Amino acid sequence: MQLKLTKRTVDGILAIGCSGRIVFGEESSLLREEVKKAIADGYKRIVLNLGEVNYIDSGGLGTLVALHTTAHNAGATIKLANLTKRVGDLLQVTKLLTVFEVHNSEYEALEAFRQAA
Repeated sequence: MQLKLTKRTVDGILAIGCSGRIVFGEESSLLREEVKKAIADGYKRIVLNLGEVNYIDSGGLGTLVALHTTAHNAGATIKLANLTKRVGDLLQVTKLLTVFEVHNSEYEALEAFRQAA
């Protein structure tokens, strides 16, 4: 299933819902372009809701890491939310859970941004 993105803004925080697969190619490019555009548009707080991501490959992981770096260099922050067991296990095995701030739900990630503000 191709990657579908839904965007909404809550209190100045951009929440991007991802559904489908994050794999090398069009899917990774789509996610990369959306997040880079959001940062260019001035969003400093971004939540990626991965609750409906059923598969992620090494290219997808590389994209998440690249977006984390891009955001950090622009003074923005990306939090991950609602990981499926499969994606969570993959981030744990690759030690990427130490790189990203991960929350159990989109609501918790939004609240974490609100409390930090």
